Amino acid sequence: MATHSPTDNTLLRLGLKVAAVPYFRRYHRTMRPAILILAFLASLSAQIQPRDRHFKSWLGFSGNPQHSARAAAPAQTLNQIKWQTPVDLAPQYSGSDLLIHYGSPVITSQNTIIVPVKTTAAGAFRVDARKATDGSLLWSASSDYVLPAANWTPEFSPALVDRPKSRLYFPGAAGSLLYREDPDSASGVTGRIFFYRGASDDAVTIDTPLTTDADGNVYFGFAVTGAAPSGLSGGIARVSATGEGTWISAAAASGNSSITGVVFNCAPALNSDAGLLYVAVSTDYNGSGHLLALNSTSLAPVASIVLKDPVTGLDAILSSDGTASPTLGPDGDVYFGVLESSGENHQRGWLLHFDGKLTQSKIPGDFGWDDTPSIVPASMVPSYRGPSSYLLMTKYNDYRGAGGTGINRLAILDPNAGQPFMQVVLSIAGLTPDGALPPVKEWCINSAAVDPASGSILAGSEDGKLYRWHLPTNTFSESIVLTPGVGEAYTPTIVGPDGAVYAINNATLFAIGAAHGRNP
Repeated sequence: MATHSPTDNTLLRLGLKVAAVPYFRRYHRTMRPAILILAFLASLSAQIQPRDRHFKSWLGFSGNPQHSARAAAPAQTLNQIKWQTPVDLAPQYSGSDLLIHYGSPVITSQNTIIVPVKTTAAGAFRVDARKATDGSLLWSASSDYVLPAANWTPEFSPALVDRPKSRLYFPGAAGSLLYREDPDSASGVTGRIFFYRGASDDAVTIDTPLTTDADGNVYFGFAVTGAAPSGLSGGIARVSATGEGTWISAAAASGNSSITGVVFNCAPALNSDAGLLYVAVSTDYNGSGHLLALNSTSLAPVASIVLKDPVTGLDAILSSDGTASPTLGPDGDVYFGVLESSGENHQRGWLLHFDGKLTQSKIPGDFGWDDTPSIVPASMVPSYRGPSSYLLMTKYNDYRGAGGTGINRLAILDPNAGQPFMQVVLSIAGLTPDGALPPVKEWCINSAAVDPASGSILAGSEDGKLYRWHLPTNTFSESIVLTPGVGEAYTPTIVGPDGAVYAINNATLFAIGAAHGRNP
């Protein structure tokens, strides 16, 4: 592991401004008793429901550090496209397919949406901040980020923190973090932070979405090409709210010298209650690997488990062409998708399931290679009578080209029931034929949004439509046409604090909702 202080020359040269905000102590001697009581009650309320504030903002990939993808507010009806904006100014098609993983927009609690935009064919990027009500541009900031070499273009994904001050982070060149304070304002302080000491090193590249926690810390994976002058090798990094950088190589974190780095697009996940950070590392671009649990402050290794195909017992494949990231259940269990070792499951992969200490393998799911499951409260499925307090939502494609039926579904799984795989509680097939029936178009999602208020899931399909899957009736209660459809990398669906729904299809972000912006 390596750590550097924010007083290092690198940070001083960049003009990093750090201000501690001991809010309560600052005013303790001047506040009146009544105000003190109100502050205490507000603090107590925050402690009783410590994660509620995460649902006011969509902080990063899958909404929050646990990747539960819970809607920020009751999702509006899918009546109309309110506005739209490109997320790729030079999309590169491969035949009729668009082989790119688009990064997830983020939304502040004040309803500003920040959209990552690819601006050139080779992969230059910027972030655009827009008023979510009408899409008008508030500000824009370019990045000098350089993509790592990949088959499918990896994600360029920003993330928000809301304390000690509101700040947006997004990837920059040489493994740096660019930031912009006050993202809801037309102007704000900008800067750059490196997580390592010394001169910037162009061999270093961030290769995962950013994940942030409630205290303003940022986590991500990074790749290193060749021999880096800085002495880095591919691994995991943390930048604290005060600008202090910490990193550990993937080989050291896993205890396996053949491990070379973090799996592309694997957003780290956080169990804030246990102080653990989860991330997957692998031997090469499509190799075997480990799921790691690290101390979320020091990045010291806590646990490591080799990821195995539950059918063959051989090493599973961790594909950097996918977007699987760990998801944490409310009970601390960990879910992570892998590709099977020999194609025995029609290239659907498996959703592996572990306890939070990574000491116990539990019932796996029957799909997982390119998907991050979402958390569904069991109360959203009135017909459910099983043992679990929460369920999992996942896509459930069955690829015709790999020997499957071509009947591509969405599914709700019970993580604690079923043999040899998780029990399917509900499932629903797509509606649009893909050639002669029975095959239907695939679900193009790497993360769907869960809307407990309406008992529904919001997800996009390669048929160009956004759907509302109503769980109590197991029907598509709503849909809206976004484009004629395109085969493409899987994309996120997100929900803003006013209930507007956002989906990406064919290189465009669409804002969808009710005619007058009212919740249903």
